[in-house]
Amino acid sequence: MNIQTLTQDVRAAEPAWAGDASKSCASMGSRMKYSRLIGALFLLGFVSYGTGFGLVSSVVGAPDFLATISAHRTTLIVGAFLMLLNSVVDVGKGVLFFPIVENHGKRTALAYLAAMVLEVALLAVGILSLLLIVPLGQYAGGTGNDWAGPLGALLVQSNTMAYLIAMMTLSLGNIFLWSLCFRTRLIPRWLSAWGVAGYVVFLAGAAAEIFGVQVSLLTSIPGGLFEVALGFWLLTRGFEPKAYSKASA
Repeated sequence: MNIQTLTQDVRAAEPAWAGDASKSCASMGSRMKYSRLIGALFLLGFVSYGTGFGLVSSVVGAPDFLATISAHRTTLIVGAFLMLLNSVVDVGKGVLFFPIVENHGKRTALAYLAAMVLEVALLAVGILSLLLIVPLGQYAGGTGNDWAGPLGALLVQSNTMAYLIAMMTLSLGNIFLWSLCFRTRLIPRWLSAWGVAGYVVFLAGAAAEIFGVQVSLLTSIPGGLFEVALGFWLLTRGFEPKAYSKASA
């Protein structure tokens, strides 16, 4: 009896449950790998954009910030690129979520991915406006350069407007996503409901801010806390095994 024949005999003698157990372990490994990666992206995006926004605001929030931009250009640039890192993270979330969500609802998966891409494009426009402040600073304070101050303020406002529209787009995509997850139990229902409610409030706050009602910072709290809670949940518990296995079937 040669080695190949012996190997075939051993495999044939294996109980049926051994193959099922192997497949189950592989499925569990895949589920947790995707869960942890997506969870880490949620936390990374929250930290990167929050830190970047804080750095940028410390520069452009000061009175007559163009006059001192040369001394704070590094802070502004680092802050802007941290905000831009969040855009890369959001694209990653959209791409990773797509094959998981697609099996439960293809239109929802496409809507979420499209919302993330549009959000990233809008945020990039706003961040570009912020970076243009750096070269603009060299004209501030010069004779006959009274236009520099209003232009700098316009660039800051352009970023704000692009951010608000991006957050409205992001909120719509997430409302569809977490409504689907509520129905399919991909994550616990209480967590999905929190996500839907948080993004509805965030959407309303961003829309109100466009019309001059300054509440977006307050209304972003429920959605922001949801993203942190979801990130830790996916890192430690992952997607619900039953729903995930159905999606993978």
